[in-house]
Amino acid sequence: QVQLVESGGGLVQAGGSLRLSCAASGSIFSINAMGWYRQAPGKQRELVAAITSGGSKNYADSMKGRLNISKDHDKNTVNLQMNSLKPEDPAVYYCHAHGLGYHAEYDYWGQGTQVTVSS
Repeated sequence: QVQLVESGGGLVQAGGSLRLSCAASGSIFSINAMGWYRQAPGKQRELVAAITSGGSKNYADSMKGRLNISKDHDKNTVNLQMNSLKPEDPAVYYCHAHGLGYHAEYDYWGQGTQVTVSS
């Protein structure tokens, strides 16, 4: 099992920045990728950014150029820097971890953190 604890959401003005952090604990050796998804009211959950254990990064096209995802190995933490936030960015942002087991794959989710952007 992997536990994910998020922090860093909140209210920011349009054009501002926020930094989200996700701390993983438990069976972290099984994790091969971590990232962030977001879900706005009435919409499906969508990928925002992800980073693999090898350091490869993937970003949503809608936010590309405004994001930077990074890992802190010592703290087992993944950070997401979001810049130039827009009125269409508000959502609940969820930390996600993908883990591998013996002939099995697992998805782990954090509790979510609200991001609100004021215009």
